[in-house]
Amino acid sequence: MSRLNFKFGIILDPFRAWDENPAAVLAHDQELIELLEKCGYHYIWRNEQHSGGHGITSSSDAFADTIARSTGTIRLGNLVSNQSLQYPFSLARRITQLDHLTHGRLAFCIDPGPLPSEPSESGIDPINQLDRATEAIKLLMSMLKGEQLSNVNNGFDINEAQTQFQPYSKPMVDLIVASHLSPAAARIAGIFGLGLLSINATSPGGFNALASNWEIYERKAAEHNQVIDRSKWSLAGPVHIAETRRKALDNVRYGLVSWINHYQETTRLPIIPDNSKDPARILVENGLAVIGTPTDAIAQIKRLDRQTGGYGCFLQMAHNWADWDQTRKSYELFAEKVVPAFQDHKI
Repeated sequence: MSRLNFKFGIILDPFRAWDENPAAVLAHDQELIELLEKCGYHYIWRNEQHSGGHGITSSSDAFADTIARSTGTIRLGNLVSNQSLQYPFSLARRITQLDHLTHGRLAFCIDPGPLPSEPSESGIDPINQLDRATEAIKLLMSMLKGEQLSNVNNGFDINEAQTQFQPYSKPMVDLIVASHLSPAAARIAGIFGLGLLSINATSPGGFNALASNWEIYERKAAEHNQVIDRSKWSLAGPVHIAETRRKALDNVRYGLVSWINHYQETTRLPIIPDNSKDPARILVENGLAVIGTPTDAIAQIKRLDRQTGGYGCFLQMAHNWADWDQTRKSYELFAEKVVPAFQDHKI
């Protein structure tokens, strides 16, 4: 599976305890991103959340603007909560300005299926959110091309709106659609020829849906005369590695249980049985997580490759399973031992 253009990165949306200092947490996240750039990671995705209680990024573009000043090569990905909740004209202006501020390092991910709590908080009927998101993406892409638009469909009242200038990136800002378990994101990405990010790729349900989602993605792209390729498909899953499996398992005792509680609370998806005495073992055995050695991480990436038929980027789901020192070592060890196995960069 060695590919010179295979990419690596993280999705930075970790569980945050309610008693943590937000300012200290944001500074800590910035330190992590600077470390990742030094290690050669390609992408950092920051997930924007407006509910759920534990995520503290309400404005991912403001965060990206700050990070852009202390980094120079890593791609800055903004994972926006839900396109159906966003006003397309405002979003187009945000994207355009941030693309210039980052000199084209911006990548933008649209999530048509947010946390269950978010549509109702914004007065959106969940039944209509997919149609609304599709309409919003159509408007957004037209505006990013410099077109002047008027529209009153699906609640988006736009009258001769046009951005003042076009994006820095040519021919288009890197736009991606976030996929969970349903095929909705694959349909939307295929219709518009956008990239695809499978967030739950390693969960049992998400893993089993990968092949069918690609089939839908490919079919919809063909129906709408769009050109797609597997290099634009990113898969995500949680990883913590150490020199030995025993050490990795010991490390995650620090915060794994809290993370599981948060994940199940916000997504409403049970990932382990109640009152499990060994949650780490269950997550490893069902394939959701890598808690082990670099060899285990390599095996997970190859397992995903066999299931999908090929993809272009593996993203670690950031977490606080281990303390900061062991978390940092895990990212460094991944860059030193795992990345070279897929990029022919060995000594």
